[in-house]
Formats: sequence, structure tokens, C-alpha cells
Amino acid sequence: MKKNTRYQTIIKKQRGMTFMGVVIIGAIIIFAAMLVMKLAPSYIEYKSVKQVIDKIAKEPNLANMSKQEIISEFDKGANIGYITVIKGSDLTIAKNAAGGQEVTAEYQVITPLVGNISALLDFKASTDSGRKSTANVE
Repeated sequence: MKKNTRYQTIIKKQRGMTFMGVVIIGAIIIFAAMLVMKLAPSYIEYKSVKQVIDKIAKEPNLANMSKQEIISEFDKGANIGYITVIKGSDLTIAKNAAGGQEVTAEYQVITPLVGNISALLDFKASTDSGRKSTANVE
């Protein structure tokens, strides 16, 4: 009987994580933090692109604007928003079903992660209210 109580006392004292458990959990946390720090700037810049596209979509005379005026408007907004991944000349400008202008910014960002491992991020923002803007990671 004495042996059994001693065993129970040892088991009660041995609660908690092992050193390897702490190292593994720490590595997972560090990897997740690294991903966030590497990928967040691309998503922040996408949000800026989306804001400029939304501003163009709210222009009352968008349907009558020329392609050059739309490009110029985007470049002004891009300059203010520190957008460097896409220029006004990279926009797709076309007529939509309602007869108005549809402005689409579609681009990819390749972000190096570790060594030769990279993340490919696809972004698309449009003035067409029927389509939802997307940001995809591949």
C-alpha cells in the first residue's frame, strides 16, 4: 500500500509540459508570427488598392470618363495611398452590362517566406458591384 501512495505522489508532481513540448509550441507560434509579418503588408496594400477602386466607382461621371482619365484618377489615389504593386496602366477598363465603365485591378504578389519557399497571393478588386472583390492565397 505504501508503494501505491508514493507512486501517486510522484504522478501528482509530474504535471505540466516537457521541454520538447515547449520548444514545439514555441516553434509553431514563431512560424505563425513570421507568416503574419510577411503577408500582412500585401493585404494592407490590397486594402489601399480596393479603397482607390471604390473611390473611382463612386465618381458620378464614371460612365463618361475616358480610359486616360480613369488611369490618371487611379494613379493619383495610388500615389496618395503608397500603392506600388499596380499602376493605372495595369487596370482593365471595360463596359459592363449596364452600359457603364467597369474598372478592375487584378494582380499577383510573390512573397518570399523562408529559403526558397514563397507565397503567391492573387488579388482582384473591381468597381462592378455585382462581383465581390477577392484576395486568394495559393
